[in-house]
Amino acid sequence: MLGYKIFYNIFETRLTRREVITILYDDIEFKEDDEGNSDEFNRYLLYKYSTKQLIYTGLDHKQAENEAQQLILSHADNLFGKNSLAVQLAMVNLEFYCQYYLQDTFIPKDNNTARNLAPVHLEVWQELEKMFIEDLYDNEEFILPRGCSKSTIINKALSCYLHCFGKSRYTIVIGNKEDDAVQFVADTRKMLNNQYIIKSFGKLIDKRSRTVNKQELELTNNSKIQAFSWGSSVRGTTYGCKDGIFRPSLIICDDVLSEDDILSDGAKEKVLNKYYKEITEVGDSEVIRNGKKIKSASKFLVIGTPLAPDDFINTIKEDVTFKVFHRSVVNFDIDKYFEDNQYWQRYKTILMNTKISKEDKDIMLKEYYIENKDYMEFPTIWEKYSSDTLAKKYFNKRTAFMQELMCSCENIGEKWFKSIRKQSVQEIEFNTFIKTMLCLDPASTTGKNSDYCAFVVGSKAENDFKYVRKGIIEKLSFNNYCNKVIKLLKEYPDITHIYIEKNTYQGSDVIKIKELIAKDDELKGRDLEFINEMQRKNKDQKISSIVDDTNSGAIIFNKEDEQFINQFQEFSGQNYTLHDDAADAVAEFANRIDNIELIPKLIILDRRDLGL
Repeated sequence: MLGYKIFYNIFETRLTRREVITILYDDIEFKEDDEGNSDEFNRYLLYKYSTKQLIYTGLDHKQAENEAQQLILSHADNLFGKNSLAVQLAMVNLEFYCQYYLQDTFIPKDNNTARNLAPVHLEVWQELEKMFIEDLYDNEEFILPRGCSKSTIINKALSCYLHCFGKSRYTIVIGNKEDDAVQFVADTRKMLNNQYIIKSFGKLIDKRSRTVNKQELELTNNSKIQAFSWGSSVRGTTYGCKDGIFRPSLIICDDVLSEDDILSDGAKEKVLNKYYKEITEVGDSEVIRNGKKIKSASKFLVIGTPLAPDDFINTIKEDVTFKVFHRSVVNFDIDKYFEDNQYWQRYKTILMNTKISKEDKDIMLKEYYIENKDYMEFPTIWEKYSSDTLAKKYFNKRTAFMQELMCSCENIGEKWFKSIRKQSVQEIEFNTFIKTMLCLDPASTTGKNSDYCAFVVGSKAENDFKYVRKGIIEKLSFNNYCNKVIKLLKEYPDITHIYIEKNTYQGSDVIKIKELIAKDDELKGRDLEFINEMQRKNKDQKISSIVDDTNSGAIIFNKEDEQFINQFQEFSGQNYTLHDDAADAVAEFANRIDNIELIPKLIILDRRDLGL
């Protein structure tokens, strides 16, 4: 009756989807053959998703059920074959496609080890429908926890869907290593070569007539899936067949980052350059004729977990051309939860007890968790993640847990400065200072995500304490930054040394500041020594040298400098801190003030004063 036409109209008009209560089949028993196939179950899936699809058109539940029954009856002679009702439904419903055509991967059966799908997996498929069926946008990033099967539910399932229906002529997937590429092709090949797909779409894999190897999968419908490692080049890649030459219509970057890619700013920049200058260029733009789109633009998917605040994943997250789908392993403040739960704190005490053998500890932890499970179990994104396993990962290595499972790099590192001693300006200036210097860490730009210019007026007092008399972080242009230096020199006439990091302006700022000093009547006669050196030492090593002095109160801060102190306190290591300007400048001051030498002023005495 309604057949393909109603499903096609749903796609064409892009009707807004409603929240529909999923019909669960947990309590329904279906008979399976030796291969795990159940005709009853397949018909149930067809009925279930036909009903849901009809509800999306505006029918109420009862009407949708009746229409679904009529659809199935009218297509009784071809429910699952070529051009069948199943094919028509799958074309406009990715979830049905995955549940039926890829059921050996996604449906728990007696002959497999599949887990039940979680709501997050269905949400991902709904996102992909908007992108590939409704064509609402071209770029999306999926940030999901490690172990969430993101490669399977996105890369492999989507590739199978797109190539069964010829929606993509050429798909490329880029993984971190060659082994990742090889595994993707092997798994996708196996998924496409199942009985359900063959029955509806024919045999898509034929090694005798098509290119099929470890990283290439050419299908009999004149389309191709190919995998690359991050280290290989995709520049200019195309697929040619009798129908023409095609550029990639889908480009997927799947967990391309490794730890080496976040070790330095240069490493991070290299990844971004490869993506924006090479990978984005392999796609194609949309084709519009007479105001109508006849060919969609290439689609880009970025999938992964962040490793650092300004790494590739987090940079793409800020890219306004990308829609972002971001989920964590739990949807609450995990730090506060563990800290406030007395049972987990007791669990942690047992876990960290080094006097208990590993074998005994495992038994004790298991017994304790079972006894108190009602007070300790918490909801997670998927049944795969058990509460006790997650807790062990959290307590053993919180940083890795926050990165890989919470998918967050904001404040994930352990803060280095746990106690900061602050005094008022009056208290600080009451001291007698024996050495004073100005330390500068300039920034080259004033953009939203750029570094700050950091200024520290620091002194060492007679009491042997070090004082950050003034701490400033501001985003300043070159001229404003140089003028700020002049202003501080006037405010603090006891400054004798000025340290400026050379990396940014290569000494041109020192020349400019000296010119300004020479033109200023108040400063031109002042004896100032400039230290302008390249920054080559590892920042973490340098900043770590002031942790003990800061936490013990030997370095004292001006409590009025709230913005500066807040940034300083957030330092959690270079890889896990977005801005380290304040910490870097304080470290330069604290490490250098001890080594600067003051030349005593020469006092000329009158001989008559000595009675000569």
